Amino acid sequence: MKSVKMKFMCIVVILLFAIFIGRSPLFAQDAKTVHEAVDSGYLTSRSGAGQAVVPSGAMVEPLLHVGPGDLVEMKVFNIPELGQDIRVNDQGDASINLIGGIHLAGLTTVQAQELIARRFQEGNFVLNPHVSVMIREYGTQGVSVLGEVKNPGVYQVLGNRSLLDVLSLAGGTTPYADSQVTIRRHANGSVKSVRVTRDASASFSSDVELQPGDKVIVPRAGIVYVLGDVDRAGGFIMHDDGRLTILQALALAGGNTRTASLSNTRLIRKTANGYTDTTISLSRILKGSAADSQLQPDDILYIPNSATKSVIYHTAPSIVTSASTAAIYLGMM
Repeated sequence: MKSVKMKFMCIVVILLFAIFIGRSPLFAQDAKTVHEAVDSGYLTSRSGAGQAVVPSGAMVEPLLHVGPGDLVEMKVFNIPELGQDIRVNDQGDASINLIGGIHLAGLTTVQAQELIARRFQEGNFVLNPHVSVMIREYGTQGVSVLGEVKNPGVYQVLGNRSLLDVLSLAGGTTPYADSQVTIRRHANGSVKSVRVTRDASASFSSDVELQPGDKVIVPRAGIVYVLGDVDRAGGFIMHDDGRLTILQALALAGGNTRTASLSNTRLIRKTANGYTDTTISLSRILKGSAADSQLQPDDILYIPNSATKSVIYHTAPSIVTSASTAAIYLGMM
């Protein structure tokens, strides 16, 4: 009889101990709290030992990666004492309470959640952890915007951000900006060219999404100089994807004067070996008997005066010097 009582007492003690372990907030999360999380709008996605807490109905965003210098907020559902803000060091490591050092750089937030949850479980610190990780600050993974924008700099990208969004953060492009914007991807080093023009529908259709670490370069548009006997001598921005013909450049300059020597027009072009000086007949181009050639960036179209001295004594170097001090026009006035 005494032995039966002893066995009964042992069974009761074991049951009480099991109940205590199962309901302890430091070692497990019971089914009720999990159901409460689901009812309150949180869904859990399981992968391996850990579970990542994600708000239900949230918009699916591009995968963001943890990087050196980032400030990461880590929480364990129903165990607030384990939550902490973690600064990732230059080597990509972070120190987490109970776990110790852990490498987070290069992981997505979901992967970081799973890794931390697995470490909690493997160390017998939490029986069934539900870990959430959120990047609160990006230390080195902003989008760099350089070139012809009003406010060049590094801009933080949190969630869905397109090229047009980031250009807007940079104050927009300057009047001298080229229509072809270059993007260098941080993830794989690939380079992509995107066309951003004054055509709103075309710009929207070519818009792309950016990720932290990407670099955006807005180059300066090409400039063509029209000097000599014209109404408005100066430099003109090559809009419309950098396409500009001789007659279009002449029109931007307000046309030639009555004293211009059209048959002695000179096209001075910069090459790898210096400048080339070519005489063209602008009068024939105007009559349609000669082709209206495309100009290249930094071309100089010089239309001399009909006076003999003006035609002979203006050398290419002197014309190039004049172009360097010419006014730059953005288009027709």
